[in-house]
Amino acid sequence: MAEYRLKGLSCANCAREMEGEIQKLPHGGEAKIYFNSGKLSVPEEVDLSNVEKILATDGAAIIKEQDDSDEEGHHHAEGHSGPNWKVLISLSTILFISAFLLEDYLHVAVIVSLYVVATAISGYQTFIKGMKNLFRLKFNIDTLMTVALIGAFSIGEWREGTLVAILFGLNEYLEGLGMEKARRSMAALLQVAPKEAVLIDEGQEKVVPISSLKIGDIVLVKAGEKIPSDGKVIEGKSSVNEAAITGESMPVDKQIGDDVFGGSVNNEGLLKIEIIKAYEDSSLAKILHLVEEAQETKTPTELFINQFAKYYTPAIMLISVFVMIIPPLLFGNDWGASFYQGLAVLIVGCPCALILSSPIAIVSGITRNARNGILVKGGVHLEQLGKVETIAFDKTGTLTKGEPHVEQTIVYEPNFYQVAGAIEKNSSHPLAVAVVKEVAKNEQEIEQATDVQTIVGQGVSARMNEKNYYLGNENSLSHLTLSNKVKEDITQLKESGYTLVAVADEEKVLGLFGVSDQIRPEAHQLMKRLQESGIKQTVMLTGDHHKSAEKVAAAIGLTDYYAGLLPDEKVKKIKELTETSTTAMVGDGINDAPALATANLGIAMGKGTDSAIETADIVLMQDHLGKLPSAISISQRVNRIIKVNIMLALGLKLIALLLTIPGLLTLWIAILSDMGATIIVTLISLTILIEKKREKVEYMKIN
Repeated sequence: MAEYRLKGLSCANCAREMEGEIQKLPHGGEAKIYFNSGKLSVPEEVDLSNVEKILATDGAAIIKEQDDSDEEGHHHAEGHSGPNWKVLISLSTILFISAFLLEDYLHVAVIVSLYVVATAISGYQTFIKGMKNLFRLKFNIDTLMTVALIGAFSIGEWREGTLVAILFGLNEYLEGLGMEKARRSMAALLQVAPKEAVLIDEGQEKVVPISSLKIGDIVLVKAGEKIPSDGKVIEGKSSVNEAAITGESMPVDKQIGDDVFGGSVNNEGLLKIEIIKAYEDSSLAKILHLVEEAQETKTPTELFINQFAKYYTPAIMLISVFVMIIPPLLFGNDWGASFYQGLAVLIVGCPCALILSSPIAIVSGITRNARNGILVKGGVHLEQLGKVETIAFDKTGTLTKGEPHVEQTIVYEPNFYQVAGAIEKNSSHPLAVAVVKEVAKNEQEIEQATDVQTIVGQGVSARMNEKNYYLGNENSLSHLTLSNKVKEDITQLKESGYTLVAVADEEKVLGLFGVSDQIRPEAHQLMKRLQESGIKQTVMLTGDHHKSAEKVAAAIGLTDYYAGLLPDEKVKKIKELTETSTTAMVGDGINDAPALATANLGIAMGKGTDSAIETADIVLMQDHLGKLPSAISISQRVNRIIKVNIMLALGLKLIALLLTIPGLLTLWIAILSDMGATIIVTLISLTILIEKKREKVEYMKIN
C-alpha cells in the first residue's frame, strides 16, 4: 500500500464518497481516505492519475514533494486550500454589501452584475463541482448548493443567492480551519521524533539520519538535543525531559547504566548513549504509530452517523421536492414561493455539521491524552473509557510500588540492626534490599557476615563475631523456644498483613521486621478522584493472602477486593464484573495480559514498556496512576460533546425545516442554520484541547 498526504480535504462526507469512487478503480478495493489525518492509502497497482482525477472533482489533491515543505505554513483551510481564499471571501462580501447599498441608485443590470461577480468569486469551486456531480447524478452538498444557486437566480433572488454563496464559502473555510486545527495539534505531537543523530564511528563524529541507526551504535547527545532512540547511558550524567513519552514535565536524572527513551530531551550534560533499539522499534516510534492509527478508528457513534448520512441527503432531496410540489397542488399555494422554500430545504440538507460532530472531538481527545502521556489506541477505546463504571486494579506494581518495604520493626536486642544488615548486605533478594534500607535509615554501620548459607524454606544462616545467626521466616526460629511476648508479636505482624522477617542467634530472637509492598502515595487520593469522576466500583484483584489485601484495600479506600486469586481466577472475576457494568482492568501489561484482554477496556501502566504498549487498549506511560482520572474526565467530556454536537446539528436543521410550515424559511436562514451548526460543533470540539488549571492542580495533589 502506498500512502500520500492530501490537501483540500475538509468535508468528511465528501471524503467518504471519494473513497468509494477510488475503491471502484481496478485494484482499488482496499483504498482508504483517512479524513482525520488527511491521508490516502491506496494499493500500488492503482493508476494514480485516475485517483487524482477523482480527488480533483472535490477540490482535493495529493501533496507533491515540492509542496511538502510549505504545507505547515499554508494549509489553513482544507476545504479551499489556496492562500488567497480569505481575500476572495472578503472581496465577495464587499461586492455584496456594495450592491445591497446601491440597489436604489444604480441600474438593475449593474446590481445584478455585482451580485453575479460576488457569487462567482466565492462560489465558483462549489458551482464547478456541483455541475460535474449533476451530470453524473451524484448528489452531495455541492450538488445541493449548485441547484439552490441556479434556482435562486432563476426566480430573480439575486441578493439571497449571492448571500448563500458567500456564507457557504465561509462555512466551508471555517469547517476546514477547524479540522486543520485538530490535525495541526496532532501533527505537533508527532513532531517530537528527532530527525538526525550524532554517531560516533571509529572515534569520529558524524551526523546521520535516525533511520540508519543500528543496535549497538554509540551516539553523542549534547545539552538541548533529543535522544534519537531507546538506549543506555554509557558515559556522562545529566537530567532528561521525558515529557514526549510519559507526559511528565519534571526532569529525570540519568547516569551510567540508566535507560533512556528516544524523543526525550537531554537538559544539560553531555551523554554517550548505546542504542538498544532501532528507531522503528523504539517506544516513541510505536507510540507515534499507534497515535496516528488511533485517529482513524471509527467509534460506534461515528459508524452510526456515517450510515445515517447515506440516507439523510436523499431524504432531504425528496422532502425538497414535496415542499415544491405538494403545497401548490393540494393547498393552492403560490408555485414561486413553494419553489423558493424547496430550495431552502435543499440547503438545510447539508450533512457536514452532523458528520463533523464526532471526528474533531475524537482527534482532540486522543491528542490531549497523548500530551499527558496517555496512549489511547483508538476512538472506540476513548469512547469506552468515558462509559466505564467499574475499575479493577492489580495490586503489586499498580496500587503498590512492587518493592518490599519495612513497615514495622520490633527490637528485642541492641545488635538487631547490625546483625540483620551484615547478613543481607550482599543479597539482591527484594526482602534483603528492604532490610538493608531500613538498617541504613537507622544510621547503623553495616558490617560483613561470613559463611552466609541459604536454608530452604526458612531463610539464611551466617557467622559473625564467632557466633551463628539466623534470618528468615517463622521456620527459621524452630531451634528456639519462643516467649509469649514474641509469639504475640509474630501473630500481630501476620494479622496486619505483613511478611515476617525474624533475626535470631542460637539462644534468642533479636528482633522482627514486618515487611509489605509499599502502597503508592497517590493511591488514596486517586480513589477519591475516580469516585468524583463517576466511577462506581474500585476493585482490587490480587494473588496475595487475605490479610495483606484487606490492609491495602482499607488504606486506599477501595470499594471491594478479592484475594488469593490465580491468573485464571482473575479472568473469571473480570468476566463477572463485565456482566453487570462496563469494566476496565488496570495492570502492568505483562502478567495481567489475560485479565486486560477480558475486560471491556485494558489499561496498562509501565513507563513505555513494549509489553504494556502491545497488550492494552490504553497505556499510561508514567510509572503511576496519577493521570488516570484526567484521562477518564477527558473521555467523558468527549462523549458529552459528541452528544451535544449531534443534538445541535440535527436540532438547528429541524428548526429550520419546521419554518417551512408557516412559509418562513428563507435561503439565508437555511445557510445560517447549517453554518451555525458547523461553527458551533467545531468550536465546542476544539475546547477539548484546552487544559484547565484545575486539572493541573488536582494532578499535583495526587502526586
